[in-house]
Amino acid sequence: MTQLLHTNSEPIYTMSIAAKLSGTPTHSIRQYIDKGLLLPFKKDTNRHLFSNYDIQRLIWIKKRIENNGLNFAGIKTQLALIPCWKITNCKSQSKQNCDAYTSYDEPCWQASKKGKECKNKECRLCDVYQSIEANTEVKAILQQFIS
Repeated sequence: MTQLLHTNSEPIYTMSIAAKLSGTPTHSIRQYIDKGLLLPFKKDTNRHLFSNYDIQRLIWIKKRIENNGLNFAGIKTQLALIPCWKITNCKSQSKQNCDAYTSYDEPCWQASKKGKECKNKECRLCDVYQSIEANTEVKAILQQFIS
C-alpha cells in the first residue's frame, strides 16, 4: 500500500476544511484573502485550496485579532516588518529598487515593485511568507537578524 505524504506547502484542503482546522469562519478567510493576509492556491475554477502553512497562518491571524486586538492594518504592518531582504539574501541594488524594503505597511508579497531575487517567485511558496506559523512572534523573527 502506498502512503501519501504531503509537504506543508501543498494545497490539499478546501475552504470548509481549512475553516474547521483553523477555527476560522469561511467569511473571515475570504476577507483575509481579499486583504492580502493569506495567499492560498487558486484553481482554474477560482476555488481556493489551502496548505498546512495556510492553516498555521489562519491560526496566527486569528490570535492577533482575538488576543492582541489588531485589525487588518495592524496585522499587515506587523508582517511588513519581517526583513524579507535578509531572509532572501537580496543584493543591495535589489533592495533599493524594491517596495518591500521601503514600505512600512505592506508585506513583501504585496509589493508592486520587487527586487530581481523575488520578481519571478510564487510568493505563497517563499520562505518569508511561510515564516509565519501559529505561535510565531514577529519580534522573534526580528531578533534573529539583530543579534
